Amino acid sequence: MTATTTIDEAARPKPRPGAGRAGLALSQRQVWGLLFTAPYIAVFLGFVVFPVGYAFWLARSPHLYVELADDPIFLRTVVNTLVFLIVAINIKMMMALFLSGFFAQKRWWVKVLAVLFVLPWAVPSIPTILSIRFMLNPEWGVINTLIFKLTGEDGPNWLNDPTLALSLSMAVHIWKSLPFWTLILLAGRLAIPHELYEAASVDGAGAWHRFRFITWPSISTLYVTCTLLSMIFTVGDFNSVYLLTGGGPADLTHVLATLGIRYLRLDQVGLAMASIVCALPLILPLVFFMMKRLSK
Repeated sequence: MTATTTIDEAARPKPRPGAGRAGLALSQRQVWGLLFTAPYIAVFLGFVVFPVGYAFWLARSPHLYVELADDPIFLRTVVNTLVFLIVAINIKMMMALFLSGFFAQKRWWVKVLAVLFVLPWAVPSIPTILSIRFMLNPEWGVINTLIFKLTGEDGPNWLNDPTLALSLSMAVHIWKSLPFWTLILLAGRLAIPHELYEAASVDGAGAWHRFRFITWPSISTLYVTCTLLSMIFTVGDFNSVYLLTGGGPADLTHVLATLGIRYLRLDQVGLAMASIVCALPLILPLVFFMMKRLSK
């Protein structure tokens, strides 16, 4: 029995010197790591999780969505949002694709134009869009004043017609955000090896064939990703509509991003939060498709 016990004790692994101190140091590093990350976790909980959770809690009642469905302005807003996404974004991205090829030219005057082209995106939205609103004023705006001097007739009331007002809002959105997406696509074009274009030119390929067989296959994934991101950003963009038309006339140019502001001004917080929640069916599929493409 004694011999067996002695053999077992000899076979049992002995603790290495300093192993306890190493474990203690590791636990201290974990504690310090938690202490350093605690402020970031607190900020995330306080400024992200709590506001989003509180918004969902305010919009939890089913009767709010029944009221929204019965509100004709809400149905018109959904249609306006879909039109905004389908029309404005496709026009904007196609223009960005074309202009990225133009600004890829290595000429000094093209570089000067590129600097001027970026200014609408770089300048804050409030002064730029409000200045356009003042220009469109039917009584003393610059545009109607110029029309009167040239034709002797009064210009139209630009923001009094719902279709024209929404179209102008889309034009302002395109004008404001087009430089950003043009720069992104320009960066994608510049990443394509120039040797491919030289070889295609030697083979007699024209501009259209170079775009079709070299440029587009190289930046198609970037183009689709930018389009999805632009849709996500546009669903939450209220500057172009709210600053230009304020949702008018008669609340007929609202989009989902501005409809919540309307309900807040009417002291209907629940409906405001519910209208924002209703935008999720538009955003979540876009996020899903974008992440699926990026994962490939």
